[in-house]
Amino acid sequence: MIGIVIVTHGQFGNILIDTAELIFDSRLEATAAVSIDLKEHVETLRKKINSGIKGVNQNEGILILTDMFGGTPSNLSYSFLEEGKIEVISGVNLPMLIKAVNLRKKENDLHSMAKTIEAYGKKSISLASELVKGNKRG
Repeated sequence: MIGIVIVTHGQFGNILIDTAELIFDSRLEATAAVSIDLKEHVETLRKKINSGIKGVNQNEGILILTDMFGGTPSNLSYSFLEEGKIEVISGVNLPMLIKAVNLRKKENDLHSMAKTIEAYGKKSISLASELVKGNKRG
């Protein structure tokens, strides 16, 4: 199973996992959150991310989901990129996490899974007023 590590500012990752567990009505296997406190030293934060990776690693790859491109959680996570082993996607949202949990049961190619989740995350964003007017999502 592909491991999932959610690296975010504050407790956002924990909240995403808690919410997904409510939706699935079960604990998420091989999934962890790493909370980034900007007051902590960079090396301490890297060690926290590394520990999160080790905690979910089942030797089938790791998907790191971060909250926003260019933020400290993303910038720190990029240093763990490893082709075929660790992928990083920025801009995590709840639909992306749910899709990732469902996909990893079927998908064993980390890069393909990451591409699918990236596209799904973008499609999961909608402007309600456009939907109400009958405009199609693109």
